[in-house]
Amino acid sequence: MSVARPGKIIGIGRNYRDHAAELGNTVPAKPLLFLKPASAVIADGATIVLPPESRQVEFEGEIGVVIGRPIRRATEEQASGAIAGITCVNDVTARDLQRSEEQWTRAKGFDTFCPLGPRVVPLEPVRLAELEVRCRVNGSERQRGYARDMVFGPAALVAFISQAMTLEPGDVIATGTPAGVGPLVAGDVVEVEIPGVGVLRNPVSAEPSSSTTAR
Repeated sequence: MSVARPGKIIGIGRNYRDHAAELGNTVPAKPLLFLKPASAVIADGATIVLPPESRQVEFEGEIGVVIGRPIRRATEEQASGAIAGITCVNDVTARDLQRSEEQWTRAKGFDTFCPLGPRVVPLEPVRLAELEVRCRVNGSERQRGYARDMVFGPAALVAFISQAMTLEPGDVIATGTPAGVGPLVAGDVVEVEIPGVGVLRNPVSAEPSSSTTAR
């Protein structure tokens, strides 16, 4: 099935130990949640636009979990049954803004900062631990990670999040990124692949600053 625009996108920070280490962060004792706005979503093939407010926009290839039915205060077993499928996510991040601001909303929330797709593939819960994500920039592999290496697995994340908020059909959980994140520049093409799910491919361009567009 195709990816519909979700009501909410819940991101998970520092869910791979190697990624936390490469940014000099500790691994959280509980899942570290943040939200990306639905206005950040773009489809496979659409362009990631680098905003003039940031000088360090980075890719983050992730496994996306798509919710299939309403769920609230679920057990881990119930959470597994509420997963409709898996999709590719690129949690594009303005790293310089993330480091300089206590809240991550602006760094994670610019328009075009949440490519999703190219489709949602149903997956049996027993196979969740076998999931793999790869990220390439201009054809060169930059990231490779496995769900089994997550600090908190997909079903555990769904259950944890559901204690705080009702998860609704179409909501997406971006489960965290493995080590290897790096900068994007105009002209790049970034691909996030989950074997068996598909390849999310997006070109990159720069948004002109107001000073260059003013007349």
